[in-house]
Amino acid sequence: MPRILIVEDEDVIRLALRRLLERNDYQVDEAGSVQEALGRFDLNSYQLLISDLRLPGAPGTELISKTERPVLIMTSYASLKSAVDSMKQGAIDYIAKPFDHDEMLETVARIIADNASNPPPMPGQQKALQADTSGMIGSCKPMQRLYEYINRVAPTDTTVLVHGETGTGKELVARAIHSQSTRASKPIVCVNCAAIPETLIESELFGYEKGAFTGANANRIGLIEAADGGTLFLDEIGELPLEAQARLLRFIQEDEIRRIGSVESNKVDVRLICATHRDLKDMAHNGRFREDLYYRINVMKLELPPLRERGKDILEIAETLLSRRCEALGRGPLKFSPKAIQAITTYVWPGNIRELENAVERAVILCEGDEIDNELLDIDLELVDISQIRGRKPDRNRSSNNLGSDRKDSRPSRVRSSDPAEDLSLEDYFQRFVLEHQDSMSETELAQKLGVSRKCLWERRQRLGIPRKKSSRSSSN
Repeated sequence: MPRILIVEDEDVIRLALRRLLERNDYQVDEAGSVQEALGRFDLNSYQLLISDLRLPGAPGTELISKTERPVLIMTSYASLKSAVDSMKQGAIDYIAKPFDHDEMLETVARIIADNASNPPPMPGQQKALQADTSGMIGSCKPMQRLYEYINRVAPTDTTVLVHGETGTGKELVARAIHSQSTRASKPIVCVNCAAIPETLIESELFGYEKGAFTGANANRIGLIEAADGGTLFLDEIGELPLEAQARLLRFIQEDEIRRIGSVESNKVDVRLICATHRDLKDMAHNGRFREDLYYRINVMKLELPPLRERGKDILEIAETLLSRRCEALGRGPLKFSPKAIQAITTYVWPGNIRELENAVERAVILCEGDEIDNELLDIDLELVDISQIRGRKPDRNRSSNNLGSDRKDSRPSRVRSSDPAEDLSLEDYFQRFVLEHQDSMSETELAQKLGVSRKCLWERRQRLGIPRKKSSRSSSN
């Protein structure tokens, strides 16, 4: 039975989390501070340590240097930047509060499983891995796996298929593979198949002979031939017409091309990397993509995660983009406000890194001070559902399973349960806090203490049936 140590100073949260884990066959010990954890327990005897970030005496990150075991950091939304900093100090991951039962259990199970088969990297190993990927940013598990696959496949001539949503950086992956290959001294030719008209795509890729068609006034080599000795990157290959797919298949099979209008074939030495956001397998089954071509290019498939699934990387990427934009636009150093950090890390970014880059550039241009707020990023916090944090879509049916609260800095009074072992949910916590303090606080003050917007407070009142006492202050007299 895996052993877990919880370090949390909030009695209700600590006890509720303990009960959750014990119900799922984990052996759990608990401490209220770093000092207590160090004094009472052997940290290396646990498979996982779960610690709040802000604790009395010393922060939870102090545990990282005291043990070889993975440390999962819990943090409130207002402290997300500190959570990212804790990752740099060696935390295995972080989980933002309020979190639900399922998310916590999935995270715990994943960390324990990963560390059972894969020991954590030695200090400096992670940075070295990222240094070989042409400026790619991020250290989350999917990106670490991607880096590993890039390092393995790059020295070979294997055809690679990069799959990912639009704006995730597929071309950057292709350039990373090329830069680590034996062809790095040769050119990499990048082609967006969706940007070339169907009537021109074949002549652009394969070239043509003089007189092959009207307007062909001279011989012209194609982009495949131009990449001879190097790498050809075909982005959005799912948009390639079926006729061009047939010619591309012959090039892959025979390592030769024939220009349009020519009777002779020319041998070429080209490494092929393809990318798409589409499901090529489904397209092949439906006759919209050649099945034989699909199996030819799907030798080594690399999955590029969307930005919303790279929780702990998002702020690091945003800060890097901010630094680059400031330098490019001749601005002095800027920083993100706490609200901007909350917006960046909770918004789902449907346009991925490309959308984030555009938002940051716009904010740098419009910023008049030295701090960028969420309004300059054009992100309305009231429209960002709190459950979208770290890529999760809102699920109203799971709201009653939430644990934890956004506290510490705002520090609302602790809610004491009549039964200390009660499994207090976030909705219970919210309801009790509102009922206990609405007579002495305004709606704005309540929202600030709970770390939510006034709109969110109103919506939860409606959902939980908590009446608003408009005249509560005057009636107290």
